[in-house]
Amino acid sequence: MIKTDMEPARHTEADFARLAADIKRWGLELGFQQVGIADTDLSEAEVRLLDWLAQVRHGEMAYMATHGLRRSRPAELVPGTLRVISARLDYLPQAAAAEGVLARPELGYVSRYALGRDYHKLIRNRLQRLAERIEAEVGPYGYRVFSDSAPVLEKPLAAKAGLGWIGKHTCLIHRSAGSWFFLGEIYTDLPLPVEVPVENHCGTCRACMDICPTGAIVAPYDLDARRCISYLTIELRGPIPEELRPLIGNRVFGCDDCQLVCPWNRFAQTTGEPDFAARNGLDAPALIELFAWTEEQFLKRTEGSAIRRTGYEGWLRNLAVALGNAPRDPAVIAALKARAEHPSALVREHVSWALARHRADSAPLAPMAEHSRAD
Repeated sequence: MIKTDMEPARHTEADFARLAADIKRWGLELGFQQVGIADTDLSEAEVRLLDWLAQVRHGEMAYMATHGLRRSRPAELVPGTLRVISARLDYLPQAAAAEGVLARPELGYVSRYALGRDYHKLIRNRLQRLAERIEAEVGPYGYRVFSDSAPVLEKPLAAKAGLGWIGKHTCLIHRSAGSWFFLGEIYTDLPLPVEVPVENHCGTCRACMDICPTGAIVAPYDLDARRCISYLTIELRGPIPEELRPLIGNRVFGCDDCQLVCPWNRFAQTTGEPDFAARNGLDAPALIELFAWTEEQFLKRTEGSAIRRTGYEGWLRNLAVALGNAPRDPAVIAALKARAEHPSALVREHVSWALARHRADSAPLAPMAEHSRAD
């Protein structure tokens, strides 16, 4: 094992191989499901990133281009970086069946990753503990911890670290665990041995492409964020394009369709992490009840949640779209009319659109099904 009193030049390959094995074991002890190690050569991913940006497929996510090539060149983001330790943490919670919620337009669908507490702090804290465990073994060394918190190409790095392959929907897939997991990284100057990337097993399957409600997966491994429901309901700050609103259905925060249909997710296991358990009934909530939340209620019930990212105004915008897509019903009309004079122009515009859809619907008004949770 590497000794703290040894000069770095005297560390042998065998020393670093043993350290790498220990790092993986320590990661599992901290609750990660998998840990791998990659080098920093992201030249292939960089070409794809630059092409994606050139086509403006990042939409209004200006931060994707802000940091230049530091996103694809780890040593430019953190000087001295030689390796990236990548960790996987499964998040799929025990919750109302996603397909059941999507099939009931009176309910709101929240992406499964956002049902519990925000994952960023949890992953960063665990990675920090892992980094400190390494330091206790080898002495001071260079490192920096990330969890979706800096310009990092985490999926290409995780693929190089052997944690899976990038699927046609651009999510990372593990052959025996599916894709319901978060990623985190430790950039380090330790010359650890690297993994052999796993083979891509998507084959001829195009289920994710065919299921996408808005056609956002424009080609295999090519996602146009401007059409992606996750982008439209979370990242986009302004109006949702009108032609896409009917396609959003009852998805009020994110979208999981491409993961729900992926055949590899039949192997996914539900998480044992208490922080990822569904909270406040958001796994199968009634749209009308969510739309009635005051800003104070929104802030209280989404405390520590990724849902906060969309903001209260964006939350009401998303719900207005979902209510516009719901069956024509007196309660829906009343809920929308109650927000028709909302102080926010963004909210008013989407409420107006939703009411116009219901006026255009010639079907007679009929009470919606009882707003009960999905089975």
